[in-house]
Amino acid sequence: MNKKITFVLVLALAAFLVMGSASAGLFDFLGGGDDTVKIGYLPSDHDAALFVADAQGLYADKNITTELVQFNNGGDLMTAMASGEVDVGYVGIAPVLSSVEKGVPVKVISAAQTEGSGIIVTSDSGITSAADLKGKSIATPGEASIQYVLLSYYLKENNLSTDDLNISAMKVPSMNDALKTKQIDGIITFQPYVSIAANDSGNVVLEDSADILPNHPCCVVVASDDFIKNHEDKTKDILAIHENATKFINDNIENGSSDKVVALLPEDIVSNADLEVLSLESFPFISGIDDSFKSDVDAFQKLEVDIGILNSTVSHDKLFWEA
Repeated sequence: MNKKITFVLVLALAAFLVMGSASAGLFDFLGGGDDTVKIGYLPSDHDAALFVADAQGLYADKNITTELVQFNNGGDLMTAMASGEVDVGYVGIAPVLSSVEKGVPVKVISAAQTEGSGIIVTSDSGITSAADLKGKSIATPGEASIQYVLLSYYLKENNLSTDDLNISAMKVPSMNDALKTKQIDGIITFQPYVSIAANDSGNVVLEDSADILPNHPCCVVVASDDFIKNHEDKTKDILAIHENATKFINDNIENGSSDKVVALLPEDIVSNADLEVLSLESFPFISGIDDSFKSDVDAFQKLEVDIGILNSTVSHDKLFWEA
């Protein structure tokens, strides 16, 4: 090859590498590269810390580029994590436990909140107690969801089983419309859809999850083993961001300024600002992994084994990662 042509090609390649490094950090020009952290979530107030952090630019402050990816339910999110499509997720503990039991390489890196779900029935369904659910049609976010676990436990505690009901899986935002049009008798869902449904005069709250199983763990923050291994410092930054966003939420709720949190939530979640305030104030937001939280998760695992959703409990070393 002509020496002049070779020299020009080397210069062009060097310029390409410099520009790629400047615009995207470390960039593998042969195989493609992407420093973007993909964070999965559900359209739920349970993930409020994620929305607050994103809206306040907390990730950008740490030079973390994020892509938020919405899923219909926790099962779909965990499937995406198993295939490597998502790095971090805000998701219910139930689908996490089922996934880890099956060998999906993910770890819980923080708690996000507890409770925050409820069973809503139509006022003309004739359902006023657990016994009245027999033979009725009830929608859940899916069998992998924590709401399905709560319903299963609630039925078992009242001498019923899921076989006694007509249970279907439905996208959560569609559930309230299905109630209004009488397609179903009831739903078990998460906030803010509990508050939205309860505000409709045609509906009645049968049970709040705080009454079904007080202080039960719900959503957590998870990260893939691969992401933690290759980006430990970034994982620690994400934990700190979650903690700061959670503190912002709790401080404003305690100060009677929940509307400041509502202002930072996505438009597709906030259909009514007043109801959103009620939703945010109806369950606890938490962060970190302490012994109390681990104990609550252990109790929840044993409950899942008892009702046949898990085959066995997951050990702490396989489930948790602590900075």
